[in-house]
Amino acid sequence: MSPTDSSNINTLYQEHHSWLVRLLINKLNCPFDAADLAQDAFIRLINHPKSFDNLAGARHYLSRMANGMSIDLWRKRQLEQAYLAAISTNTESTLTLEQQHIIIETLFQIDKQLRSLPHKVANTFIAVNIEGLTYQQVATKQGISVSSVKNYLAIAMVKLVKLSCADND
Repeated sequence: MSPTDSSNINTLYQEHHSWLVRLLINKLNCPFDAADLAQDAFIRLINHPKSFDNLAGARHYLSRMANGMSIDLWRKRQLEQAYLAAISTNTESTLTLEQQHIIIETLFQIDKQLRSLPHKVANTFIAVNIEGLTYQQVATKQGISVSSVKNYLAIAMVKLVKLSCADND
């Protein structure tokens, strides 16, 4: 079954939407979030068509997509809670709700990109760019050479630029 045209997308939607919503309700325990993520899953299929040989193949793909989207939702909620807790202690904050939303979305995208890096590369990137450590301090902390720190940073920068470009497509 190939979802390259609208009739195949309609068929996929009719055959799998309610199943996907039930799956997501079981994962998220919230019918509203489940409905939103199910719609998002089918929008992704419209934007990036996939071919399926059978019903099981389509459901397997949708199930994996739903799992990833659920994890992203949980991570985003954790970031939102951490951000809201941080700004609640700052009584001078004059950010609008829209600005807060933009900051949360940006933090989520940064977190998502950092999670895609190998562990040592991400830790090195964070230590230098967030914690403000010198290359020598990072090398000592992680038990690696300064040239490894530089190499990890180069890897991080290349991968993050590629991810950023891919997100803009």
